[in-house]
Amino acid sequence: MELQGRTAFITGSAKGLGKMTALALAKMGCDIVLNYVSSKEEAERLAEDIRGMGVQSIAIRGDVAKPEDVAAMADQALAWSRTGAIDILINNAGPFRRERELFADYGEAEIIGLVNGNLLGVMLLDRRMLPGMRAQQWGRIFHFGFGHAGEGRAWPHRAVYAAAKTGLVSFTKTLAVEEAASGITVHMICPGDIRGKNKERSIADVMNEQEDEAPTARPGSGEDVARVIAFLCLPHSDYLTGNVVDVNGGFDPIKTSIR
Repeated sequence: MELQGRTAFITGSAKGLGKMTALALAKMGCDIVLNYVSSKEEAERLAEDIRGMGVQSIAIRGDVAKPEDVAAMADQALAWSRTGAIDILINNAGPFRRERELFADYGEAEIIGLVNGNLLGVMLLDRRMLPGMRAQQWGRIFHFGFGHAGEGRAWPHRAVYAAAKTGLVSFTKTLAVEEAASGITVHMICPGDIRGKNKERSIADVMNEQEDEAPTARPGSGEDVARVIAFLCLPHSDYLTGNVVDVNGGFDPIKTSIR
């Protein structure tokens, strides 16, 4: 129970990678603030399961792409925490479109939503949690990106999402430097192409399966991502900060051709 007494807030955590991360941190003793937009039933069921693990949990609604929601859910999370601070902030939520679309064909509202959800909302939520972390001289902040985000390469048909996430790379590194003296570490986690049911599966579940596009041969799982985050949350992981961590089995998601 290395993180007993700590409180983690995980956006987009009713399902998928956020859910697996919530369960991993709960096993380490963390109280968990879950977040959802439309998956209320799943979030409340998960909160109940986590409370059954001997820690506290609550599910709150809020869309990270809407500044007013960010403020409201930050206030709710801080008020709920036993210490009045969030120790671990995991910015997992962020809109993504699998449909391929040239930038010239994007609508204005779509551009604003993708940037707000993947960059601005993250920055605003970080800002709300920093005072509590600074006061206690301890904190862990995580941003989510995509494989090879740190290289700032072209990603045709994903122009807005890629721009927001590569902007988040710079913010991650800057915030890590600025807050190091306050005992706060900041990282970006870049999952591979972990889809569907694999987001909530363990490494053991996928170990004997084949993934043709992954150099490691097996598919990725939600546990792969959760284990990395859990390690970086440990007290003795404080010498690691400002990293962009690819958890992708060597898979490169970026196809530079537009044909």
